[in-house]
Amino acid sequence: MSDYAIIAGLALITSLTLVLPFSVKRVEDDLEAFLFAMGLCAVSISGLWSLGLIKEALKEPLAITAAVGAVGWLFSRLRPRLRGALQYLTARLGLRGAIFAVVAALGLGSSFFTAIIAALVLSEIVTLLRLKRGYEVKLTVYACYAIGLGAALTPLGEPLSTIVIAKLRGPLHEAGFFYLLQNLGAWIIPGVLLAAFMAARGAEEAEAAGPGLREDSPDTGRDIAVRTLKVYAFVMALIFLGAGLTPLAERFMAKMPAWALYWANSVSAILDNATLAAAEITPAMTDRQIKFVLMGLLISGGMLIPGNIPNIVSAGKLGIKSREWARAALPFGAVLMTGYFILLSALAR
Repeated sequence: MSDYAIIAGLALITSLTLVLPFSVKRVEDDLEAFLFAMGLCAVSISGLWSLGLIKEALKEPLAITAAVGAVGWLFSRLRPRLRGALQYLTARLGLRGAIFAVVAALGLGSSFFTAIIAALVLSEIVTLLRLKRGYEVKLTVYACYAIGLGAALTPLGEPLSTIVIAKLRGPLHEAGFFYLLQNLGAWIIPGVLLAAFMAARGAEEAEAAGPGLREDSPDTGRDIAVRTLKVYAFVMALIFLGAGLTPLAERFMAKMPAWALYWANSVSAILDNATLAAAEITPAMTDRQIKFVLMGLLISGGMLIPGNIPNIVSAGKLGIKSREWARAALPFGAVLMTGYFILLSALAR
């Protein structure tokens, strides 16, 4: 197959991967199977099939899958104690201090106990708070910004970070377990703390009686098992997709200036940021380009519900509508995107 045919085929797959999950309900519902099929097609078109790739696709999802399953099971056992822990924290720190501490802990801790579990804990906590609905929507949005940012610090946190480490593990970057923490920690941690501050702001004024958010239902053992298997399939699909799209990414993405990569990733507001990371990240990129790509993905991923996993989990569990989410998330996201762009342009190396 000629180079032009390969690039054209990969461009078509990229277009389908970006458009169909957002526009076709059946694809959205069966996203893992769709991405798996797209990944197989991409690797076949690129001619990059190898035993090493198959082993990588089988092995890389294991750590995050094990974390999702084990911590999900543990949370289901500890769930009844959450109310007492929240009451104790509120008595010691006050409502605002307790919310700041909880959101900061979920954001930074999500890199070890996964963004999915952090979002489930968040949904339970919001249900226990029984505050005004308007405030609880904002609390959930800001907390999901914190979780979405913090989960990217290790490959256990979310599929995006798992995929990035897998793609940068080889020569040039030699990415290990703490690669993202070392390279992005100074950018991500302040963002988590800022989101926690915003989540806590106005907590006391929201204590008046009013209809708040309620979690739809606790997870069953079957829910935990199904979610765990879906995570494994999702990450495996992204491994194949990322490998298959490497020729396209190296030809175009690696040559784009860092600022263009940053703003182009605003599309992460409506498309899952792990999928975009699989399509974009390549070892040929510089550390500076990678910082711009990932921060653009992580920040814009919080703006709308489809952007990342904690948004999807929390909004689904608490019944938050898309317009409610957008009203709370878009202004904060716009400020973050602009502020981080200025700082990255001036300081990132």
